Amino acid sequence: MSGYRILYHHRIRADDGQAVHVRELIGALRRAGHDVLECALVTKADAEGPGRGPAPAVAAPAGAAAKPGLWQRLSLPRWGTELLEIAYDLHGVRALLAAARSFQPHFIYERHALHCASGLKAARRLGVPLLLEVNSPMGDEMRRLGLLRFAGRARATERRALAGADGVLAVTEVLRQRLIECGAPPPRCHVISNGAEPDRYGATARDAAVRLRAEFPADAFLLGFVGYVRDWHRIDLALEAMARPELRRVHLVMLGAGPALPDIVARAAALRLGDRLHTMGVVPADQLPAHLCAFDAALIPAINEYASPLKLFDSLAAGVVTLAPDQPNLRERIVDGETGLLFERGSVDSLAAKLGEVVADPARATAIGAAGQRALVERDWTWAGNAKRVIAHFEELRR
Repeated sequence: MSGYRILYHHRIRADDGQAVHVRELIGALRRAGHDVLECALVTKADAEGPGRGPAPAVAAPAGAAAKPGLWQRLSLPRWGTELLEIAYDLHGVRALLAAARSFQPHFIYERHALHCASGLKAARRLGVPLLLEVNSPMGDEMRRLGLLRFAGRARATERRALAGADGVLAVTEVLRQRLIECGAPPPRCHVISNGAEPDRYGATARDAAVRLRAEFPADAFLLGFVGYVRDWHRIDLALEAMARPELRRVHLVMLGAGPALPDIVARAAALRLGDRLHTMGVVPADQLPAHLCAFDAALIPAINEYASPLKLFDSLAAGVVTLAPDQPNLRERIVDGETGLLFERGSVDSLAAKLGEVVADPARATAIGAAGQRALVERDWTWAGNAKRVIAHFEELRR
């Protein structure tokens, strides 16, 4: 058949990396000819393409004004938020069943959330498969942060959703193994990482990058960081490395905001690096490719042990050498010295040494960046590729 009807369910409120994933995957599925109906508290995808857009009964129209709605403005104590998350499970089932009455989906695609088994319950009522996308071990993560108030209920709901889904889609092999330990059947648990769109990093982005570079000293080596900055991102590692004489040409360019930014600025000033730290704020999505193409290297100073960082795929697509911690989930996508550079986790000395290699040898930096870009294209670590993988897993269920 030419296309499938996909009921896409999620519960995210923020307009952050989670929202990027939702928008990109829905967009890729629609461009591939599938009809996607988004069922959510706050819709993330626009209504362009062959998809129908969101169901009016459960979400505001796609493409509506960006003014935050009730669910985005809502701020409660953690226990209150968690009670609402538990209550949402029933609401989610009703919303999915209501949306499915006229849409008649071939399958439900759900982004896993804490205390949520709505997709599983609705899929069983409708007699259609459920593909469950999992981006983190949610219960373990919230417990580690001290934010889980109803741990027993969270654990039971997670195990039920993982065990019952027809397909569980983890973003890394590291996470896949953890999900299997949590109850996901191994034959039904697969890996679909994040992705990027290489076409966005073409001539237009590179021409704009040349203009952006003109704003910095001619001999500057631009080390770029993209993301919402928290203390655990360990930007301090980069600042400590930059203080070394052999890295005096390095300028750190930060795209994004976050609670750790004031401390980073203060630390840079203490190290007398104030003129080499450039905080650019939040960059509109359509301008991000040009900024990435302006970097000489991209930095992931720290990341959790199961993540598939969006920023990695963007820097690969831009052909920019990426420096990242040497840990299993990142080794799934980076070969040290070939498609990126991996440094010892948490080590200023190791980061400084790896950074020094590409500062001293720009040709090597260019070659590694180009190899990373080829790997992304050849292995189809793209949103279009991810859409194909989702459909392939669904079609496997129909055989």
